[in-house]
Amino acid sequence: MSAASCLLSEDQFLCSICLDVFTDPVSTPCGHNFCKNCISQHWNSNVQYLCPMCKEVFYTRPKLHINTFISEIVSQFRQEAQQKASSSSSEQQAAKPGEVPCDVCTGTKLKALKSCLVCLTSYCETHLEPHLTAPRLKRHQLIDPVKNLEDRMCMKHDKPLELFCKTDQTCVCMLCSVLDHKTHDVVPLKEEYEGKKAELGKTEAKIQKMIQNRRLKIQKIKHSVDLSKEAADREKAEGVQVFTALMESVERSLNELIDTIEEKQRTTEKQAENFIKELEQEISELKKRSSEVVKLSHSEEHLHLLQNFPSLKAAPPTKDWTEVSVRPPSYERTVVRAVAQLEETLSKQMKKLIEAELKRVQQYAVDVTLDPDTAHPNLILSADGKHVYCGDVKKNLRDNSKRFTRYAIVLGKQSFSSGRFYFEVQVKEKTEWDLGVIRESINRKGDTTLRPQYGFWTILLRNGNEYSARNNPPVRLSLKSPPQKVGVFVDYEEGLVSFYDVDAAALIYSFTGCSFTEKLHPYFSPSNNYGGKNSAPLIICRVNKTK
Repeated sequence: MSAASCLLSEDQFLCSICLDVFTDPVSTPCGHNFCKNCISQHWNSNVQYLCPMCKEVFYTRPKLHINTFISEIVSQFRQEAQQKASSSSSEQQAAKPGEVPCDVCTGTKLKALKSCLVCLTSYCETHLEPHLTAPRLKRHQLIDPVKNLEDRMCMKHDKPLELFCKTDQTCVCMLCSVLDHKTHDVVPLKEEYEGKKAELGKTEAKIQKMIQNRRLKIQKIKHSVDLSKEAADREKAEGVQVFTALMESVERSLNELIDTIEEKQRTTEKQAENFIKELEQEISELKKRSSEVVKLSHSEEHLHLLQNFPSLKAAPPTKDWTEVSVRPPSYERTVVRAVAQLEETLSKQMKKLIEAELKRVQQYAVDVTLDPDTAHPNLILSADGKHVYCGDVKKNLRDNSKRFTRYAIVLGKQSFSSGRFYFEVQVKEKTEWDLGVIRESINRKGDTTLRPQYGFWTILLRNGNEYSARNNPPVRLSLKSPPQKVGVFVDYEEGLVSFYDVDAAALIYSFTGCSFTEKLHPYFSPSNNYGGKNSAPLIICRVNKTK
């Protein structure tokens, strides 16, 4: 019997109705075998008595008897399967907490290898074998073991969720597709799965690209930090060098001041010592003469007194000390002169620093051109957009939201909302002008107030020699000489706007702590012509970096 059962394939022991090993196998008149209970229930639920396999119709319900031969073969097969399962169970692992157990195992539940979406059952290695060998079971869809397979059944119709309703974006069974979702766009789960899988592939590619971009951003940020550290180290080294030189200069000036004062004091003391020594010498001579005079005056010898009188009657020759005095040395302006020399040294050092700073900011030079759509109708712009001056005749131009209509203003075409930028403007031979940067949203049609809180960061010239920074309040600027070319530098993130006299390499003024929240435009106003007195143009220059 055992040899015979080994010659048979395992699918011959399976009932085509329950797809499980026969239980009480019976044979129909057409020769097909089923579980007695399965075929009985099948005929009980149908009007006709037909074979589920070959569809042969029986006009009277056949009497069913257990097929003892098949029953014995099935019994032998079950025993061999149990022995095989028993021998292999020692090699297989029992399901651990969190792992999916085999639904067929009795006693110790082994770890499931696969779950069947048709049978809604999870199988260990032994109980999975029929699904790998039986032709009918091979058609079942196996997946990695999962829990709660009942969630894959339609709760309404108790059928497998085999379809996907694209209209409602939900999984449905076959009955759902012909009842509740009859008019909807329904496709097989596999088709939707492939589509969604493709979408997930694209999503994954997109995510990977985002990850890569962020990794590159991290590299850039780290590189920026490295550059910042290098710049900080250079700045610190330069600062230490400059301040060390300044401190040495201050200390040297202080020592020179002290030496000068002490030298004057030593000279005064030496002069006084000489005077005192000379006076003490005269006192000694006078004391000697006084002693001689006293002695002679007490002499009783008439001849002796008369003979020595001529030489002693007059005081010994001495210096006239009436006008002689020791005057304290004058220290007037000694400290002032020392500080003035120190100030000159500091000024030279400051000029070097400003030259270095100007050279650095010129690295951020941008090409600025004037925007004719913003220009006031009185302004005349060159064809290349680099020159602007104010004419006497107001042109008839089409108005637009960008154009200034009250004041002689024009903006640069370029706008900046981050980073640093620098440009230079020639202001030579002008008696009035305005320069700087402004916020894009400022009022262009009515009165404007040139203040940072209204979006203006500017400096200006009035009446030929009055310079001011339009801060709050305005700051009057004292310049050593009128600038011929003005450099404008902006650091958006730092909130800094600085103006330089390019030729003199001097800082004119800086707005600090600014809060920029929108685009900034370069701002130019050549001011009115004033009958030709202010006819010179403002000229945007090509930046020639400071040597």
